[in-house]
Amino acid sequence: MRLTRFNLSIGTQIMKALGDEARLRVLNLLINRGPMTISDLEHILDFSQTKTSRHVTYLKNSGMLSFIKLDQWVIYMVKDEVYDVISQFVEFVEKDQQLENDVETYETLLNNRELAQNKIPTHRWKQLKSI
Repeated sequence: MRLTRFNLSIGTQIMKALGDEARLRVLNLLINRGPMTISDLEHILDFSQTKTSRHVTYLKNSGMLSFIKLDQWVIYMVKDEVYDVISQFVEFVEKDQQLENDVETYETLLNNRELAQNKIPTHRWKQLKSI
C-alpha cells in the first residue's frame, strides 16, 4: 500500500530524514540502484561502518526502510509505502554533483565485483529483486 496522504507525524519524520545529507545520499542510492547492504553503502559513500549504520538505523526506525536477511547479509530497501514520496524528492536533487558521484562509484564497484550483490548467488539476488 502506497501512502497517498499522511499525518503530521509521518510527514515530520520524512522531512527530518530528508534534511540530512548523509541520509539523503543513502536514500538516493536505494531509490536509484535498489537494495543494498550496509557494507555496500559504506564503500560507496566512503563512510565509516558506524556512521553508515547510524543513518540506516535512523531511516529504518522512521519507517522508511525495510530489510530482509539473506544468508549472512542484511539487505535494506525503501518501503513501498513511502517509495513515491521519497523518489519525488530525490528527483529534485538527483543532479547534485555529490549524488551523481555516488552513483558513479556504485557503478564502478559493481563492475569491479566488489559489492555484496556480486557475492550473493544469482538466483537468490533475483529472488530479492522481485520482492
